[in-house]
Amino acid sequence: MHALAVVSHPDPGSFTHAIAAALVEGLAESGHGAEVADLAAEGFDPRFSAADLAVHRRQAPPPADVAAEQARIDRADALVLVYPVYWWSMPGLLKGWIDRVFANGWAYDEQPEGRLVKRLRHLPVHLLALGGADLRTYARHGYFGAMRTQIDHGIFDYCGAPVATTELLPGTDAQALAAHLATARKLGRALFPIERQAAA
Repeated sequence: MHALAVVSHPDPGSFTHAIAAALVEGLAESGHGAEVADLAAEGFDPRFSAADLAVHRRQAPPPADVAAEQARIDRADALVLVYPVYWWSMPGLLKGWIDRVFANGWAYDEQPEGRLVKRLRHLPVHLLALGGADLRTYARHGYFGAMRTQIDHGIFDYCGAPVATTELLPGTDAQALAAHLATARKLGRALFPIERQAAA
């Protein structure tokens, strides 16, 4: 089985990248492969342009960079997003990737009569969000629930992609970082259930 891990952080030495690497290690330990999409290093353009609007309106095919990202997802048996929490959401680069790549006609179909066809029901999604605040802060203000409503439901449920994992990894001290690396590695080892592996 094969996972696509999408990482959004401009510093390759960041903890975000270390979490993604631990996830990939866990996948390898279970005999699975992964492709890492480092959006910052690859220079992905997150700006939703007139060309993207034409795609949304079904007036044009997707630009080459969007088509390439869609092909990467099409090759994957699971999608994993690894990102720091910025302003109680994902970074703009990752949001722009979703805005452009999860396009009408590919991720979903808006039918003329108003019916919505969800086209990503086959794609399990795993979310690993790294937070600087502690869990009490997220709970006290309802931030984590708001993030799940926005991302799990607002993005992935709209496309039909089942969110299998939503992990908030709070804290940046050494003890928290070691625990988060262990969590990411464990998730990688268990990303593909045995029954799915046997059926593949």
